[in-house]
Formats: sequence, C-alpha cells, structure tokens
Amino acid sequence: MIIDNLENLMQYAPLNPLIEEVWKFMQTHDWKNMANGHYEIIPNRLFVNIEDDQGKQKDEAVVEYHRKMIDIQVPMNFYETYGYIPVGDLPNVPFDIEKDIAKVPNVRPRCYVKLLPGEFAIFFPQDGHAPCISEGSLHKAVFKLLVID
Repeated sequence: MIIDNLENLMQYAPLNPLIEEVWKFMQTHDWKNMANGHYEIIPNRLFVNIEDDQGKQKDEAVVEYHRKMIDIQVPMNFYETYGYIPVGDLPNVPFDIEKDIAKVPNVRPRCYVKLLPGEFAIFFPQDGHAPCISEGSLHKAVFKLLVID
C-alpha cells in the first residue's frame, strides 16, 4: 500500500507503467468533474470508475482484495479512511475470478489511514483494504490497473 499526494504520483511509475497512463489521463481530462460511471482508458488494461459511495463506520466496512488489478483510489469531495491488512493474514474465502475480487467480512483491518481530497492510495494484490469509511456521501475515483508481470 502507498499513500501520498497526487502531485507525487509519477514517482511511482517505475512500479507499473500504467501509473504513468493514469497521470497522463489526470492531466488531459477533467476527471474530477466527470459524471459517475465506468471509463475505459486503455481497453482491458486500465479504467476508472467515478462513483458515489455511502460512508460506513469501521465495523461496517468489508475488507476486499484483488489478484489481477491494482487500485488507485482518490477521494474527491471529503475524507475517506481505509482499513489495511495483508492478504496473507486473511482467511480463505471464495474469490470471484470474473470480477477479480474477494470480500472478507467480519475481519478487522490491522490499521487505518485517513486520506483527504488531493491524496491517493495505491492497493496492490497483496493489500487487503476496507474502503469507504467516512461520514456522509463520498465522491471518488477508483483507477484500476492490470498487474503487469
């Protein structure tokens, strides 16, 4: 997991070349004002979901993880807290291969981090994360990058 300010996103491009494509998209699109929806940036490799989510309490948030995708999550209107736990510490649960997600209820994250608008979190396949911990309605961008071997 990586937490930082958006202005530093390009520092992480050596970890996956699609991070540079996210940066380019952010520089060339009015992504903060896009309507909610799914936007393909590079078909089958990179997309962004612009969404509104209802904030949850820590005990309501569900830990999730992915195997083929990296998340770059960006709160846009309000703070968002994320729970974190290594996937290796999670119990074995069914994994939805088609949607590339496992949800692990009834697990408490090891720690929490609070992000403000202008900051981002990168979650890699080894990072279990519980998003949407906040008050009120969240407006956020979730960039999904294919893991490149």
